[in-house]
Amino acid sequence: MNELKLLIVQPDVKWKDIQGNLSKYSEMISERKQDPDLVLFPEMFQTGFCSDPADVAETMDGTTVRWMKRTAETLKCALAGSLIIKDGRKFFNRIVYIDQYENLTWYDKRHLFKIEGEEINFTPGRQRLIVPLKNWQICFQICYDLRFPVWSRNMNDYDVLVNLSNWPAKRNDVWTTLLRARAIENQSYVVGVNRVGTDFNHIFYEGNSQVIDPKGNVTAEISNSREGLLSASLSRETLEKFRNEFPVLNDADDFTITL
Repeated sequence: MNELKLLIVQPDVKWKDIQGNLSKYSEMISERKQDPDLVLFPEMFQTGFCSDPADVAETMDGTTVRWMKRTAETLKCALAGSLIIKDGRKFFNRIVYIDQYENLTWYDKRHLFKIEGEEINFTPGRQRLIVPLKNWQICFQICYDLRFPVWSRNMNDYDVLVNLSNWPAKRNDVWTTLLRARAIENQSYVVGVNRVGTDFNHIFYEGNSQVIDPKGNVTAEISNSREGLLSASLSRETLEKFRNEFPVLNDADDFTITL
């Protein structure tokens, strides 16, 4: 219970090829070196980042969610990944989280990326998602959310902040800087999950998926723009020792997020 074992999947996502991507992920996961507690995939891991969702949107009982449930059952662990979901007439960029008991919950991206027109077809989320896993509390967010420290703020309610992204290489320095900043200011582990390759819109991604400790140190990463897996273990003892010795969160300002 003291250790949380992660498996980060850093793929070159095939454009709008749901079956092809899921088959790839099954093959990649089969090559893991250890059994994880949580498997993490990047933003829109079944299609690549697209702001025109109508032809690839799925329901919550669609192909990708069924695959995630089967994979969680096979690995006996939790899974999380962002995918395009249609609910009624609305589209969401949604993290689907399935725990080790196959319970399902989700988080809808709060900060839509207006620079690429994401807000035209997608509906923003209205609440954070924090889930328990073993004796850890894990907060999830998606890509652009990382730029907004108020939304990321640890109100003594999480131990790990997970950001699932399609973060372009041209802003890689921003990616790595913000991951470290969110860890330092929130005294939490931060896990950034990104993709590699070039998408349909000719946007290049370097990956640089990382695990950051509560002091802002990079403890695990995949660099060099390569597709692959990253295994990492988070220490509850390390986290609590640092928080007790340097209790910054006790002096944090009170505030309320208005939606």
